[in-house]
Amino acid sequence: MEIKGKVWKFDNNIDTDVIIPGRFLRTFDPYELAKYVMAGEREKFAEKVNKGDVIVAGSNFGCGSSREQATVAIKYAGIDAIIAKSFARIFYRNAINIGLPVIIADVDADEGDIVKINLNSGIIVNETSGKIFKIEPFKEFFLDILNDGGIINHYKKGKE
Repeated sequence: MEIKGKVWKFDNNIDTDVIIPGRFLRTFDPYELAKYVMAGEREKFAEKVNKGDVIVAGSNFGCGSSREQATVAIKYAGIDAIIAKSFARIFYRNAINIGLPVIIADVDADEGDIVKINLNSGIIVNETSGKIFKIEPFKEFFLDILNDGGIINHYKKGKE
């Protein structure tokens, strides 16, 4: 699985209340949630992000509550992957469950850089700077879930 996109940079401790503030949780429509992604950190972020973009962040991304809407809002806003030094465990699992790749890595990238991620080989290339980063390749089980679009689709596929 390969992902290529423009970087949006965030700091440490980006919590789920920042990713999708509680005042926007009046709907289960993923596209409606996506309109308010990162509203607690950057107003109008959702209007600027494009399909295929990538978030690069510091440590403890997705901390706070276990609200599943945080991962949904990110994915439906068009973000194709999140790279962070570390993730809150529940956020990490919620992301994999909906088919959103989350990569634990310390990647040197500035906002606006273009990165290419190969989850099979474990290589991340910052195409803007030319820097290459090695990560542990994703296990086949996780790749299958991501390729199927999440755990529910993966489970349904196994039942066919």
